[in-house]
Formats: sequence, structure tokens, C-alpha cells
Amino acid sequence: MALGYRFAEYIPPEDSKPSFETLLKLFLQLVTISSGDVAEALSWLSSLDKQYNLTSDEYGIGDFIEDLKRKGYLDENPQERGSFSLTAKSEQDIRRSALEEIFGKLKKGGQGTHATPHTGIGDEASTDRREYQFGDALEQISMTDSIRNAQVNHGLGEFRLTEQDLEVTETEHKTQASTVLMIDISHSMILYGEDRITPAKKVAMALAELVKQKYPKDTLDIIVFGNDAWQIEVKDLPYLEVGPYHTNTVAGLELAMDILRKRKTPNKQIFMITDGKPTCLKIGLNYYKNSFGLDRKVVNKTLNLAAQCRRLKIPITTFMIATDPYLQQFVDEFTKVNNGQAYYSSLKGLGHLVFRDYGRNRKKSF
Repeated sequence: MALGYRFAEYIPPEDSKPSFETLLKLFLQLVTISSGDVAEALSWLSSLDKQYNLTSDEYGIGDFIEDLKRKGYLDENPQERGSFSLTAKSEQDIRRSALEEIFGKLKKGGQGTHATPHTGIGDEASTDRREYQFGDALEQISMTDSIRNAQVNHGLGEFRLTEQDLEVTETEHKTQASTVLMIDISHSMILYGEDRITPAKKVAMALAELVKQKYPKDTLDIIVFGNDAWQIEVKDLPYLEVGPYHTNTVAGLELAMDILRKRKTPNKQIFMITDGKPTCLKIGLNYYKNSFGLDRKVVNKTLNLAAQCRRLKIPITTFMIATDPYLQQFVDEFTKVNNGQAYYSSLKGLGHLVFRDYGRNRKKSF
């Protein structure tokens, strides 16, 4: 008897409508794109619901909003009914969502430089135990303690082992790293019909969450640069927007070097996410700007700082999300002067490259 396939019309199950968790994932994506504008994100969600029938008669967008408030994701402005702001819980979930989206799909492999969620596992096991967290390696799980927890939590009648039962052995890292992540917020990051700032934000949030979970002794500072440069907190990332700015790479590098100068860790590095060339300098109280071609006055100052970072043993890894040949030529020269690394990445591959290099660089002394 020959084996074959039998095809029939697919009838989705009645309970296929998204649950709160499914809608929450979509909402967190939208609120990141809207730079923390809850009203705009909910408006987009309503439009998607109208177009794709995301909800049902039993559970609508209004029910979802009430659940967001009840579960601590939104605060309602008492002075203006219907006006909401994100809570700290939402901000943390946005970071976790970014980590899972960018990093969680990668599988553990053999030795090498591949990006995996297990890169940088601690060198030595300690006697400390803690709850399982996203990204922990299987070999860290303490099976004896985990099975004991399952028996306590679920009883002896039927053995079940859930994620909540798992305990892992904490590890200690022999190396520590201080990283400054520079994000370009010049106007070109949203020009030409391409949203480049949202992927950059997601990478920054995911990296921040990874450092918090896996490398608690490391430091990660985030700065943004346009006409000027300034430091921002991790909690500010969902609200980050581009401005009508030029690209003052010099200001960004100077601030990054100042931050790293105060760090006492053995490994120091700068990651820079940008889509363009330096076009701006601040001279005294005035700005020198030139967007046409590669202005040697701006470029030479930028290259001088790259060389200075090299002398201080601070490598710069540049993630260029643009493909113009003359921009690549500048990045090649910048990288050669610093003895750093450069990647010409699509937005889709940006997160993988950042995570790979973070895990690889923190293991070596610069």
C-alpha cells in the first residue's frame, strides 16, 4: 500500500484567538516603535484588530486595556482619563521581549565564535543557587535541587518538572568588561522610508537585559549622539527618538572615552551603531556642519579619536547599517586606525553581530 498525503480544508480551532499574552507581545512591539507613546500603540493595535480580527466578542481590546492596568503594565493619568503611561514592569518586559526576539532563537553549538545565548558562561562554579533565568545553560541546572522543588511544589503523586521548579548553579566570571554602546540618533536614522532607530533600540535593550542577567559584574553605558552626545538610562530606551540632528561622532567618542576612563575593569570597548558619516563638530559654542561628502575637517578629528582609543586599548566595533561605498571607505579607514572591527549589517542581522562580538570580546584582554 503506497503512503501519501491527504489534504483537507484547514479549520482553525475555536480558541485560536490571541490570549492576553499574545496581544501583550504585539503591544510591546508597537509601543517600542511608537517610542513609548501608549495611545498611538493602542490605536495601531485597534487598527490591526479591525483588519485581522485579532480579538473576539468574548475578549476585546477594551478587555485587554483593563488587563494591562490590572496587571501593572499601564498607569492611568488621574488628571486625564484615557491617558496612559508605561510602568517599570512594562519597560522590563520590553527589554526581555527584545532579548528573546533577537537572541532567544539562537541555538547552542560547539566551540567557536557563533552567537549563542550561552556565550560567556562563567569560568568557575560557585556554591550559590538561584532560580532559572532565560539564557541559562543546561549544564548549570542543579537537578537534585530542581527535583526536590518539583516534589514540594506539585506533590509526590504525579511527578512534574516545570520551569518554575528549576534551580541553577551560579557561576563566577574571571573577566569583567565595561562597554559603551553608542546609538546614532541623527535624522537619517528614519529617512528613505526605513526605520533604523527601532532595531537599534531593540538591540540596546536586549544587550542591557543580557548583561543584567548573565554578566552582572559587567557595566553597560548607553549614549546617543546627534549634534551633541549625552548619556541615557536603560529605562529611557523605549522612549528614544531621532531628532533633526547631524552626526557628531566626535562628541559621542569623547563622552564614551570619558565614561570608560572612570571604569576599573580590565576590558573596555565601544560599540557604535550608525548609518552615516560624521557631519558635525562643536567648536566652542558653535556647530560646524557639512553633510556633503566627507569633510576632512570632521573626518580627521574623528580619526584622531580613533587613534587615541587604540593607544588606550579601547577597541571600537562599528555596526554600519548603510551600504554606500564611500561610507564603507570611511569606516574602513576609521577601523584601521583604531585596530577595531567593522560590520556592514542589514537591520535583520544587527542583533546577532552585536551579541556575538560582546560575548567574544569580553573573554579577552585588550
